[in-house]
Amino acid sequence: MALDGAYLYGLKQEIAAAAVGSRVEKVHQPARDEIVLHLRGRSGARKLLISVRPDSPRVHFTSRAPENPDKPPMLCMLLRKYLTGAILSGVEQVGMDRVLILGFDATNEIGDPVRLSLYIEIMAKHSNAILVNGDGKVIDSVRRIDASKSSYRVILPGVDYVLPPQQDKLDLLQCDTDRILQHVRGFDTAMLSGALLKGVQGVSPVVCREVAHRACGEDVRVSELSDAGWSAVGEQLASLKSSILKGHFQPCIVLDDSGKPREFSFFPITQYGSAAQVKPYDTLSEVLDDFYYERDVVERTRRREHDLFRLLSTLCERAARKLNARRAELESCKDKEALRIRAELINANLYRLEKGSLFYELENYYDENRPLRIQADPALTPVQNAQKYYREYRKAFNAEKVLGGLIAESEQEVAYLDSVADELSRAQTRQEIDEIREELSRSGYLKRSSAKQRKTAALPPMEFVTSDGYQILVGRNNLQNDKLSLKTAAKRDLWFHTKEIPGSHVILRCGDSIPPERSILEAAQAAAFFSRASDSTRVEVDYTYVKELKKPVGAKPGKVIYHTNKTVLVDPKRPADPDSRTEAD
Repeated sequence: MALDGAYLYGLKQEIAAAAVGSRVEKVHQPARDEIVLHLRGRSGARKLLISVRPDSPRVHFTSRAPENPDKPPMLCMLLRKYLTGAILSGVEQVGMDRVLILGFDATNEIGDPVRLSLYIEIMAKHSNAILVNGDGKVIDSVRRIDASKSSYRVILPGVDYVLPPQQDKLDLLQCDTDRILQHVRGFDTAMLSGALLKGVQGVSPVVCREVAHRACGEDVRVSELSDAGWSAVGEQLASLKSSILKGHFQPCIVLDDSGKPREFSFFPITQYGSAAQVKPYDTLSEVLDDFYYERDVVERTRRREHDLFRLLSTLCERAARKLNARRAELESCKDKEALRIRAELINANLYRLEKGSLFYELENYYDENRPLRIQADPALTPVQNAQKYYREYRKAFNAEKVLGGLIAESEQEVAYLDSVADELSRAQTRQEIDEIREELSRSGYLKRSSAKQRKTAALPPMEFVTSDGYQILVGRNNLQNDKLSLKTAAKRDLWFHTKEIPGSHVILRCGDSIPPERSILEAAQAAAFFSRASDSTRVEVDYTYVKELKKPVGAKPGKVIYHTNKTVLVDPKRPADPDSRTEAD
């Protein structure tokens, strides 16, 4: 789903109404292609997120500003130099194109007033944010573009800023409807939605499909459209234009059957009928904040900790190979008795055997004297061949005794690394990831950095509440799981964990009471939700009293054992936050 010019037109008005006249208090750059401006004005403080990520370029107010790195990037330092203390004086848009211009009144090093402009170009993989001075010269940008990357324009410090090339489209707000319809008719072989997309500036695919749906009931080919159909298309375009000019926006998100965001728009979407749910919002910024939040969390985590994911993948593969090798070796030890029998038979028949034979044909008195052909080394004497078989037998015998413990150790290692990979996949903040890195360091899988690390307080467990008011605590990583289950929880509290599936330890605080069945099921649903089985249905969850838990000596973090438990089948479900608790039914 792309942010179109019409949506940006509404955002321009929204930002201008709420933030023009505000002062820039702080500038942050959480990622290479994200900038957050902290603005303070008469209406209070706001955070303006500017993202030029190829898959989600946008600009809007946010209540979920991402975490910042410990050390700000160079571009962030430059933006702070120029914009800190500047006043947002205006917000402009280039026609209905996806270019927004934030104008700032600032002062230079000697206190003289200067005019600065931040051009935000929302154009998929070509998106950019460019700071330009009053003379139209580029100060710097998120993405620098030299002549080898573009023959049309160069974006480098000191060069003249040039707007992106214009497309052969008509401005929906500047052109009359008849002219737009005449232009669209020229794409006679295309479907109506495709023709609108090619001919009209400022509208996205979902808007074009919606116009076609409202006018014709379905998307039809341009050449097949009747006069009445063209009249209906004209009415829909005129209505759309009027709503945009008057600022009558009705922002919404279209949700699919599973409740996940599918599309967003500045006016109600009806084309999906009963196959989707349309969720209305109060502001255009809230729509973008909600629509992109989940995917941004995943993307930031993936990009920030790509090396950690890669390390875990390597460790998991190595541990699995070691486990398989040990199992194969144990399997080969099952034939150890055959080695002993061969050695004994050779010793029992030394008087009739000679050096130089490739094999010995002997009667096996362990198997009713049936003939047994025994391979022999012709370079060795019969005694030496017997000793060789005895050595192989003792080696297999000793290996079998040791391999049982080594295999159990390898199985625990595989399970542990699997649990770390699971908790990393669910980490949403930099501190959660740092704690997982610390866990791997303590377990010996990762070298500690020699650089001094800023000490931060450990994150507390996640807290939720059941419908009956009982507290649920959820561990974020294996170290926290151990602390939560073995130190924080009381002996009469209930402990939950998915059966044989990596996941968080979940504690249901019981106090002196016995929790009702509903609270037990909600805690089990939470255990299933915060596990690898979160996208599954009918997940088995074990639960028992905390007093039944034991930590094996030398066990990996997060590993506990229990012998008394009950198991329930539940569908994963995130529990309610403490501040959203409602009265029980």
